[in-house]
Amino acid sequence: MAENLLAIDCGTQSIRALVFDPQGNLLYKSRVLIEAYYSTGPGLAEQDPAVFWNALCQACQGVWESGSIAKDSIAAVALTTQRSTVVNVDKDGQPLRPAIVWLDQRRANQIPPVTGLWGAAFKLAGAKPTVEYLQRECEANWIVENQPEIWQKTHKFLYLSGYLTYLLTGEFIDSVGSQVGYMPFDYKKQSWASKSHWYWQALAIQREKLPDLVPVGQPLGEISAVAAEATGIPAGLPLIASAADKATEVLGAGSLEPHVACLSYGTTATINTTHDKYIEIIPLIPPYPAAVPHYFNMELQIYRGYWMVSWFKSEFGLKEELFADEQGIEPENLLDDLVRSVPPGSQGLVLQPYWSPGLRNPGPEARGAVIGFSDVHTRAHFYRAILEGLAYALREGKERTEKRSKVSITQIRVAGGGSQSAAACQLTADIFGLPVSRPHLYETSGLGAAINAAVGVGLHSDYTAAIKDMTRLGETFIPNPQAQQVYNQLYNEVYLHMYDRLQPFYKAIQNITLPKDADI
Repeated sequence: MAENLLAIDCGTQSIRALVFDPQGNLLYKSRVLIEAYYSTGPGLAEQDPAVFWNALCQACQGVWESGSIAKDSIAAVALTTQRSTVVNVDKDGQPLRPAIVWLDQRRANQIPPVTGLWGAAFKLAGAKPTVEYLQRECEANWIVENQPEIWQKTHKFLYLSGYLTYLLTGEFIDSVGSQVGYMPFDYKKQSWASKSHWYWQALAIQREKLPDLVPVGQPLGEISAVAAEATGIPAGLPLIASAADKATEVLGAGSLEPHVACLSYGTTATINTTHDKYIEIIPLIPPYPAAVPHYFNMELQIYRGYWMVSWFKSEFGLKEELFADEQGIEPENLLDDLVRSVPPGSQGLVLQPYWSPGLRNPGPEARGAVIGFSDVHTRAHFYRAILEGLAYALREGKERTEKRSKVSITQIRVAGGGSQSAAACQLTADIFGLPVSRPHLYETSGLGAAINAAVGVGLHSDYTAAIKDMTRLGETFIPNPQAQQVYNQLYNEVYLHMYDRLQPFYKAIQNITLPKDADI
């Protein structure tokens, strides 16, 4: 009987084909590295959509070429992808322009006004700046403004998940769980917005250009003959709707109760909690669809969170990178030695990880900052301060989440690339003052997609049963009381005040160095 599950995980830096059994054991992994994006100008991040598809095909073929997995053992396929990367395609599914990757920072200038009752309500509530921010961020608004001929030819405007689903099934269809970004999606109802919704005024997108949506855990279609030839996946296998990679990561970490938070130490660092109620942490900024039907992920994110770790490794970690490559181990194992060589609090070096602008706290003027330099500080101090700064920011997100949800967070799971660092997990436990656990395996986003597939084809009766059988905890890190005391003082007396004190300087920097007409 076929009972294994193929999860395809399309991340920012690689695409992985992962085979799991119904007990959540990873049987085989095939990984293909990709270039995250290329840039033709400041702030632009694009990629040829074929890069994703070719890597997906290569990763899947790698599974079969290994000889470790029989094709007839696969019961279903599920796909999880990076969020908010968009692709314009024509009627034949051919891309009309490069994909705009989620890291892109272009902004629309000529935004359509929101009028009528909606416009009056937003003005009265002081929400007009939030609406305008969302309009400027919308990739479709930028395309309509700057490449109207492309928009006119666009048959479907798809997230990467929808584009790859089309290539796998031949259908313009996507999962409800993958809808994260600037689309006219009603996050509360988890469907495309009704005709009267203000999204249709704010975003220059027409309903006919969007795919049909399928709830998480339901079939999106079957693997087509064309896709079977390209990927080696047997034709006719069901493709089960999964969710975006952060949502599947939460599911794979077993974080489905609101008192259990999942921290993702990935390219974007996030804190997520799962709720059965719709709660906005920031007004008009919705919770995203969870990887379980009719549930929501309350999320706060540090944009490009672990990008700073990659930057550090590139600029200052060559020694560890080369030695790790020689030994066949992860650089994080060696970088952990740097962290442990420095006491908690980095001897007064405090970092604020606002590398990219946000909507509010941090606002659009935000910059990263490091304060407290002295002659005792080394690259080891700086590396530890990076990890501490990310944990401080996520702790602040925890407290905002608790305030809005009125649910105390009592347990932490850590996933993403940074979860491989034991030192990062320990200082996270110390900063949060809570036990921090790693899932039993690193590939939590792929595991979450496999759980969707398992429930979708009936290998598990429901998500409760699937989570019980397919997820479990690995190592748990307990807070150190002495370190916790140092961190509490630095967090409350220093970190929480940094942004307000530095904000005027950020605005001055923006006014001096960025001309008014410098929008991308």
